[in-house]
Amino acid sequence: MKKSFRVVGFVVAMMFSGQIQAQNMDIYKNVEFKMPQVTEASFPANTVSITQFSGVSGGKVKNTEAFKKAIEDLSKKGGGKLVVPRGMWLTGPIELKSNINLHLEEGAFIIFSKYKNDYPLVDVSFEGLNTIRCQSPISARNAINIAITGKGVIDGSGDAWRAIKKSKMAESEWKEIVKSGGILSSDGKTWYPSESYKKGFESSSSFNVPDKISREELQSVKDFLRPVMVSLVGCDKVLLDGPTFQNSPAWNLHPLMCSNVILRNLTVRNPWFSQNGDGVDLESCKNVLIYDNTFDVGDDAICIKSGKDKDGRKRGMPTENVIIKNNIVYHGHGGFVIGSEMSGGARNIHVSDCTFIGTDIGLRFKTTRGRGGIVENIYINNIDMINIPTQAIGFNMFYEGSSPVLEDGQKQEGNKAPEKVYPVTEETPIFRNIFFKNINAVNSYEAITLFGLAEMNLKNIVIEDSQFDTKKAMTIVDADGITLKNVNLKYSEGTGITVYNSKNINLSTVKFESQNKPYIKILGNKSGLVLLPREIANDKNAISIGTDVAKNSVK
Repeated sequence: MKKSFRVVGFVVAMMFSGQIQAQNMDIYKNVEFKMPQVTEASFPANTVSITQFSGVSGGKVKNTEAFKKAIEDLSKKGGGKLVVPRGMWLTGPIELKSNINLHLEEGAFIIFSKYKNDYPLVDVSFEGLNTIRCQSPISARNAINIAITGKGVIDGSGDAWRAIKKSKMAESEWKEIVKSGGILSSDGKTWYPSESYKKGFESSSSFNVPDKISREELQSVKDFLRPVMVSLVGCDKVLLDGPTFQNSPAWNLHPLMCSNVILRNLTVRNPWFSQNGDGVDLESCKNVLIYDNTFDVGDDAICIKSGKDKDGRKRGMPTENVIIKNNIVYHGHGGFVIGSEMSGGARNIHVSDCTFIGTDIGLRFKTTRGRGGIVENIYINNIDMINIPTQAIGFNMFYEGSSPVLEDGQKQEGNKAPEKVYPVTEETPIFRNIFFKNINAVNSYEAITLFGLAEMNLKNIVIEDSQFDTKKAMTIVDADGITLKNVNLKYSEGTGITVYNSKNINLSTVKFESQNKPYIKILGNKSGLVLLPREIANDKNAISIGTDVAKNSVK
């Protein structure tokens, strides 16, 4: 009888395994490029609990040593699963090693220490630059076969690290924050958690890197050097499956130069006002799956990067071979984002079946002169968006680092591309061969902005079978080879499509739903070959052509 039970159990297990494999194979369907199958992490049967290494729950006793000893013990055995049971587990940094699966049971809550001295200064890459910051709460370097799994929660205690702007708080919230301690900026508009943080901020001309003081002085501004919560550098076979990651000091999840990465079934959360509170920043990685996740964060949600300026070009590692499917994004500066640190390039990326609810921009592409890098072969389809306060699709090739929704003291970016034409060098960014299909945006501000560079136009951007119900429609600046095929623009303000210094623009199947005319305005002496819809070509009120536009360039 026992043998028959074992046989039945084996058969059920094999059937379940087959179902999982079939589900995983679905992720590769309808991908437009040759995608290598991602190798998933797997582990020996060894299992230990944090309690076996004097781990104490309750949130008052630090378990830093308990985690360290448990990981070392498992590592000596060849790896396995480190179980964190239900309860609150306070700890300092956790460093994963090869073949370790950090598994949080349902109800497990890992909360990281707010004591900054628990996090020594280390050499890292942050925002695409080689720099020094505090050690991350969870890290791994050059590890093979690692995972964080289960249904628990991991909290980075980010509120102890972050500055807060008064403009982002209700009056009662602001009073509570000020009452809690810390220090105010000289104008009283920003709260800093400490004098060390304030000094670090004032020592930085490049936003997050204190470049006005020497390396030896960095210890004095340690509080300002906020770490990403999960830093995985040079790792292979990485699996994050199940947990909630929240309240990170800076970015939440940062795989850097990793391969065979799977992120699934995750909830990634940060307060909406958290500066640099990104969801996942995938940087210089290859062979990646990101699916069935939920993001609600303070900055970009799902972001593709590959290094910044000289450091990124020297590394020379694009982010490539990535599938992103079935994700929901609530708040975020962008739902899906490429840039602005993309100096190593990005290619072969598929994004589909995602929903963006109130993200500042829906699909966001950003870079600037000096970056360099080539972004190409990006395929995006079946995206639903609602309540987008800026653009559903936005390209900005002269991005300067501001939030897309203006904050106190910020100026609008990207209204008009600079006229000056710069030499094309290795510092010139290139965005080309990017395809959108079945994009649906409603109750939003603007459908599409395409801002290229005068010396390096956006090239071969195709948007098809898409619907936009927005306040404003579309602007095309410094672009070459833009096709809108079966696109419906329903808008209430301004011109339908403004084309400036752009050429090879095919608008012949665009449908306009608006009382406002002209539907199309063409400007700039570099504009050429614009194909218009036949039904409006003879309506003088529907088309406006600048006097500097070459004759016969509009068809």
